[in-house]
Amino acid sequence: MAYLELENVSIGFGPPTSRTEVLQNINLSVAENEFVAVIGFSGSGKSTLMSLLSGLQKPDVGEVRLQGQRITSPGPHLGMMFQNYSLLPWLSVYGNIELAVKQVFRKFSKKQLKEHVDRYIEMVSLTPASWKKPHELSGGMRQRVSLARTLAMQPEVLVLDEPLSALDALTRAVLQDEIIRIWEEDKRTVVMITNDVDEALLMADRIVPLTMGPKATLADDFPVTLERPRDRATLNINPEFKKLKMDVTNFMIGMNKEAKELRVDTNVKMPDIKPTHFHAA
Repeated sequence: MAYLELENVSIGFGPPTSRTEVLQNINLSVAENEFVAVIGFSGSGKSTLMSLLSGLQKPDVGEVRLQGQRITSPGPHLGMMFQNYSLLPWLSVYGNIELAVKQVFRKFSKKQLKEHVDRYIEMVSLTPASWKKPHELSGGMRQRVSLARTLAMQPEVLVLDEPLSALDALTRAVLQDEIIRIWEEDKRTVVMITNDVDEALLMADRIVPLTMGPKATLADDFPVTLERPRDRATLNINPEFKKLKMDVTNFMIGMNKEAKELRVDTNVKMPDIKPTHFHAA
């Protein structure tokens, strides 16, 4: 039995007369402690898929299950990390994480609470900035706070919805390494959305393409068997990495080309009507 599973999942939005089917017949099985990257184009339904996995939305058809139990609502066992930071601006780094921890570990003593929060602040290398407010932090530091807050709740599954997409290349690389390091030290099942093939190959055990929407579904996966730990400095000269990158990229390009060829021309031809001339009497 899979640890995390989507079985025949479909979901759409809008009234019956103009309904858009976003995802159709989604099937995905994720093993415990596996790191899976779902890769797709903008508008294909990636964020909707993440909302289903985290219990924020319910499928119209099919089931989402964790350890065999149906996921019907969000909870601390499903840690969602969004593209934006979602930090409370009036709370410090410590305060944002503390607030989340208090909701999950209600029986912690003051000492246990502080030790727990401090541990995760240190884990993302933010101890010197623990009393700073979000507006005093860089974008990368805010994303570290968001990551620490999610990890501090000790979720069984970590759901990452393109958490690094808004960052500059250098900060993104640093946080990629941070997430990998934390995942290797404190094993969690991870499903990450990304549109970056290199990022997926660096971080994941398996890459699953999401086809073009509407009615997007999951295509056959690409196992990433590259040995860990992966050194980004030498990956580009690794023959296995280069082949995998080419295979995934060519698949995504081919899928995009096919979708464009099948796209229906929605241009509406206007009638050839000449304006009427009105003359004063």
